[in-house]
Amino acid sequence: MTAPAPARRRWLMALAALPLGTVLPGCASSGATPPGPGMKASVTYLHLLAKVPMFRGMSNEQLQWVIDHSREWSVQPGAEVASSQRGIDSFWTLLDGGWRVEVAGRHVDAGHADPAKWYGGRAMQALGLPPTRLVATRPSYVMEIAQPELDDMLRRGLPLAPHLQAGADFYRTLARS
Repeated sequence: MTAPAPARRRWLMALAALPLGTVLPGCASSGATPPGPGMKASVTYLHLLAKVPMFRGMSNEQLQWVIDHSREWSVQPGAEVASSQRGIDSFWTLLDGGWRVEVAGRHVDAGHADPAKWYGGRAMQALGLPPTRLVATRPSYVMEIAQPELDDMLRRGLPLAPHLQAGADFYRTLARS
């Protein structure tokens, strides 16, 4: 039995008034094992991802592809996100909050709009940096992307190259210091 048109219309209007995340959830990694202590699975919402400098300017289709091929983690202050010993094979990007890149007794704090807004992956490993660590400096949200998925994003033409280049330049400078 179908609801009368006015009741159905009221129901649809009420549904439309709900925040998008309550109707269409993002990609949750709730079943995934956290990569380290102080980290827990989180949900990536398309409308929030669109505001992150690394992903700004992407179409909704591209953003959804990124969401479907990555994992988001909530990270507590002081938690190690990744290091040259753990997690460096993945590409990490800071969505919100802050982190510190530690290398050879030095450290650089970064936010999601800084060149150091990403860490790891093949490009960083190729630089031959001394041992590094990536530590959250405040409550943060990070995205983990496996290297093959990042390669696929680049093949698909997602506009990540300028951000990757700025980060690579930053890490090269860090290697020379």
